[in-house]
Amino acid sequence: MKKSIAIDMDNVIVDIETNWINWYEKEFGVRIPKEDLLGVPEDDAFPNPAAARSLIYKTGFFRHAPMIEGAAEAVRKLQENYDIFIVSAAMEFPNSLIEKHDWLNEHLPFISWKNIVFCGDKRVIDTDYLIDDHLKNLDFCKGMPILFTASHNINVTKHTRVNSWEEVLAMLTGELAN
Repeated sequence: MKKSIAIDMDNVIVDIETNWINWYEKEFGVRIPKEDLLGVPEDDAFPNPAAARSLIYKTGFFRHAPMIEGAAEAVRKLQENYDIFIVSAAMEFPNSLIEKHDWLNEHLPFISWKNIVFCGDKRVIDTDYLIDDHLKNLDFCKGMPILFTASHNINVTKHTRVNSWEEVLAMLTGELAN
């Protein structure tokens, strides 16, 4: 039986940081350098945090976000040896449900609808691995938590960290060899 991996969407396979920067600039005319997000809670890095937060409730925000480099290829490769589940705590942003569903159908069409989990709390997820960018999800992981680097978690020293999909593949390929 294959081991299972739950993979978060935002800041793991979907580049929400770049999307947020672009939307903020488009809406408010201010370009925030990505470096300004380092070590800061996500929306606090913007001059007007409330305005930045309002963007994630707008139609289209999640649907048109770019993919993180190497994500699709890595997920497809992992699928050869693991049961892959895309898991997103999408209930916090109800507009995101259909947008994330459509995004996945476009960018990862090889992931079955049966392997997509939209939830409110990821403590219900019981996989061998969880790849996520938030401690609130990883701290309760029943399997091995894997912290995917994002600007907001750059100073976190808890959990095994990966900085790219290349590193994910190397780590999980190594796990298979053992």
